[in-house]
Amino acid sequence: MQQNTPSAVVIGDALIDEIHDSGGVRELVGGAALNVAVGLRRLGVPTTLIAMVGDDEAGAHIREYLADHDVRLVSSDSPLGSSRAIVQRDRNGEPTYVFNEAAQRRSIRYGDEARAAIADADLAVISCFPFDVPAEVDAVADALAGVRVAIDPNPRSGMLSDRDEFVRGFERVVADAAIVKVGADDAALLYDGDLNALRARLRALGADAVLATAGKDGAVLEADASTLTAPISDLPGPIVDTVGAGDATLSAVAEGLVRARPETADDWRKLLDRAMDVAAATCRAEGGLLRTPESLDGGERGVRGS
Repeated sequence: MQQNTPSAVVIGDALIDEIHDSGGVRELVGGAALNVAVGLRRLGVPTTLIAMVGDDEAGAHIREYLADHDVRLVSSDSPLGSSRAIVQRDRNGEPTYVFNEAAQRRSIRYGDEARAAIADADLAVISCFPFDVPAEVDAVADALAGVRVAIDPNPRSGMLSDRDEFVRGFERVVADAAIVKVGADDAALLYDGDLNALRARLRALGADAVLATAGKDGAVLEADASTLTAPISDLPGPIVDTVGAGDATLSAVAEGLVRARPETADDWRKLLDRAMDVAAATCRAEGGLLRTPESLDGGERGVRGS
């Protein structure tokens, strides 16, 4: 990475999505953190992904995919092989996930290379992290001490071993976060389902800003400067796949935070509107690969993401 070039590090999951639907069975490289890392790179931010990746065929595909997108990988060993999710889609296209043992027991270590990447980054992003494992939370909190952080808890019911412990671990790292992104699914799985109450709780815990996304109902961004709302962006073309929308939103928000420190309501409005545009563009193609309205105009509409 070039000196003085704003950069990011992303910590979380990398896996293979084995998708079963009416079109048959196919495999895509995925994982929320991986999608965010690749998304940031596509938005022009030099990015390092810190994740557990196995020394197996699936791991080779993950490494190749990251190399293709110019994302640096700092991997933790995975004795159980690479993580995998079997994804079943219903008639409405909504996915359900079944995770293998490697995904359920994922673990991340922070050696010299990982710590150097974190120290050099202008922003660290956490997504789909095992917050229900106290030792993992201890390790990441130590590695991120003094670093600007964006957090998406992104729990998965098939990975979640202890909901109460997950909430405790997640809330340990919320204080002073540059932004925390939560969605309606997070509120339903981890709290009582009240997304507005969750937003207020996270602000009270010390988060500088909270972005609450509610699917078709748009999003609310609350910061000291203002509380802003935004609808789903209306772009040309049909919605093909909503799976990557949340990761794309986080990538776009993180990209804005890497490059600047929003202070005014106008600053936050520009960041929020851009994030909603990127999320809507990403939904115009299958897979988790981030799209922008500009990339769709350049011919990427309908192209698979991995």
